Amino acid sequence: MKKRILTGDRPSGKLHLGHFVGSLANRVKLQDEYDQYILIADVQALTDNFENPEKVANSVRGLVLDYVAAGIDPAKSTIVVQSMVPSIAELTVFYMNLVTLNRVLRNPTVKDEIKQKGFGDTVPAGFAMYPVSQAADITAFRANLVPVGADQLPMIEQTREIVRKFNQLYGETLVEPEALVGEFPRLIGTDGGVKMSKSLDNCIYLSDSEEEVTRRVMGMYTDPNRVRVTDQGKVEGNPVFIYHDAFNDNKEEVADLKKRYEEGKVGDVEVKQKLAAAINKFLAPMRTRRKKLESNPDEINRILREGTERGKEVAEETLRQVKTAMKINYQF
Repeated sequence: MKKRILTGDRPSGKLHLGHFVGSLANRVKLQDEYDQYILIADVQALTDNFENPEKVANSVRGLVLDYVAAGIDPAKSTIVVQSMVPSIAELTVFYMNLVTLNRVLRNPTVKDEIKQKGFGDTVPAGFAMYPVSQAADITAFRANLVPVGADQLPMIEQTREIVRKFNQLYGETLVEPEALVGEFPRLIGTDGGVKMSKSLDNCIYLSDSEEEVTRRVMGMYTDPNRVRVTDQGKVEGNPVFIYHDAFNDNKEEVADLKKRYEEGKVGDVEVKQKLAAAINKFLAPMRTRRKKLESNPDEINRILREGTERGKEVAEETLRQVKTAMKINYQF
């Protein structure tokens, strides 16, 4: 039997290049080797979009387009809508008893996102508890591996803690997952920020047109100390060259640009123009796949319907095992 992978995204907007290098690339590569489930985490998306549920609902089909465009094959990867699998919610309730509130709030990812979203003392309980919900997602599908970006590693560790606690109390029942980080674990924002963020508008999206990609690249942050073309530039930590390393398959060109940049023999404009061309080349096959699926909404519905039904069956079996281990699988 193939080992199982569980991964997913919140449907609260479009996927960007940071998502691709952080986890999507791994999903595409590994779908031939593993039994892969991809969760559209709409329940978790509502924890910070509860006042605008339409935004979440309207993003579900967009995620399918992003997935297929990126190379996910629905015949190999099972795409599941979280809110349509009630077993996950029931598992979440059980797991809440296995972790303290203080432990959840100390989770570095939770702390960072609470700060980023400016919640302060108004953080919704559902948002604070989403690591527990994520643990339910992962264990419901009995995932062995979870492809994530480096910033999500604390979430996987939280799941592992819950699994160990459950198995200690009730016997070996749940699978303890491992994290799988991509080759480029985090892609910084186009503004030089720590990472791409939709709220900061420092992203290049998988669905961007050629013109939009070029516009975003030409506005990228570079070496702030470089005033003239003849000034020696810094390559290390420079967002433009980080993106060249990630997306430009012409490594000789990248090496030449780096050398000339450090010597003050090439300007930012040329470096950015070649980066825009490289990213557009990278996105070209994605645009072709997206266009084909966009014209067939019935196929999108079929992918969601059939994937969710398969996901329900797996999660229901996990819930049955959990209730049996806890001795609450009543038979009246």
